[in-house]
Amino acid sequence: MKKVAVIMGSDSDLPVVKGAITTLKGYGIPVEAHVMSAHRTPEAASEFAANARANGFGVIIAAAGKAAHLAGVLAAHATIPVIGIPIKSSTLDGLDALLATVQMPKGIPVATVAIDGADNAGILAAQILAVADDELAEKLLRQKAAMKDEVLAKDAKLQQAVKEL
Repeated sequence: MKKVAVIMGSDSDLPVVKGAITTLKGYGIPVEAHVMSAHRTPEAASEFAANARANGFGVIIAAAGKAAHLAGVLAAHATIPVIGIPIKSSTLDGLDALLATVQMPKGIPVATVAIDGADNAGILAAQILAVADDELAEKLLRQKAAMKDEVLAKDAKLQQAVKEL
């Protein structure tokens, strides 16, 4: 199975990013996490992305706040999908990171999830890998069925509560 790289611009992003790591591990997907900066270690980030496919990665998840150029730098050098997680900052509540992550030029796509949307980044990475992995696809189907059952159970409980009013 291909690995997923979770790259964060700062170790302070770990409380958000751990949602992606936990989600991926829950599906049995191998994960590597690193701190790299688009601005402070651009050579390391570029080299990592350029060699990601050869090193067994199938997807890169990049989390960054403020200027949030990390996902774009990685995508510029990678031939595998890059998913960006804009991280909420104290200045503009993550809007700056969202715009920097999603507004990529033609030819350098970055799939972008919600601000602090690490869990969805993990699920999206799993879905990308599941295109070529039937066992993983089945795990994702079971998870969707469990979510459906949860909503139906909540609705049944609500219907009962409404009758008792």
